[in-house]
Amino acid sequence: MEEERHEVYERIPWETLEKKGTDRRWLAYAVAGAVVVGALGYTFIQNRPLPLPETVPTAVEQAVVPTASSTLGEVPIAPLPTTASPLVIAEADLYAVDPERLIDRAAAHAEWFAVEYFGVDGSVESSQTLAGLMPEGIPLPQAPEGIQIFVDWVGATTVYEVDVVSFDVEVAVRSMRSDGGGAFVRQPTRIATLRVQIGEDGLPRVLTPPMVATATTLTSSQLELVPVPDEMRIQLEASHGPVIGGQTNADGEWRVVVMATDVDGVARPTTIVVP
Repeated sequence: MEEERHEVYERIPWETLEKKGTDRRWLAYAVAGAVVVGALGYTFIQNRPLPLPETVPTAVEQAVVPTASSTLGEVPIAPLPTTASPLVIAEADLYAVDPERLIDRAAAHAEWFAVEYFGVDGSVESSQTLAGLMPEGIPLPQAPEGIQIFVDWVGATTVYEVDVVSFDVEVAVRSMRSDGGGAFVRQPTRIATLRVQIGEDGLPRVLTPPMVATATTLTSSQLELVPVPDEMRIQLEASHGPVIGGQTNADGEWRVVVMATDVDGVARPTTIVVP
């Protein structure tokens, strides 16, 4: 009988012990994939936003109006709140406004009132406009039959501050009158004093009918003229009209008064500046 042979290997042939058809590379791929998935999951958990705090209900809740969608199981939608009352400006807000702006508004409103108050044209529109400007309960101006009044010019001359929102405004008024469709005749200048107040809504209003007085005669300013040099006088008379006189300053500039004829054909005293 032959002796049993024992083979001795310098290394163990592991590849001969593995099953045929297997590949260790797939196992390595599976392990690497598991590591990647785990890393992504950890990152997602760390970056997930915190849940929002629950809203605490207020003491007063708005009623929810059922809609067609609510009957189908959907969440009903509450209507948006609306503001029906107009904007009201407190008097404290008016104190914060620049006083010059309030004065300008009061003066402009007084001028508008004066135009409508003194102008009488018999139209319905004019009466309606004045009725909106006049204090309640005060009758409108009544003109005789055939009388027409045209306001030529108005201008606020003085504004007195009664308080922070009330002003007495003096308005100068120039008007023209026509009787029965005839020519218009210029009337004397009058001064109308009106009490104007800025309301809580920010709008100016006339509080009482105006006090009306004839404007006092004004005192003219003094103007001393001297003869101008002959060469200058000849040039100005040839281009503008007769020279009345002039004034000169320390820089040698002349302000010469001439009777210049305007485009309407009227000769009026006009100042010409000559360097």
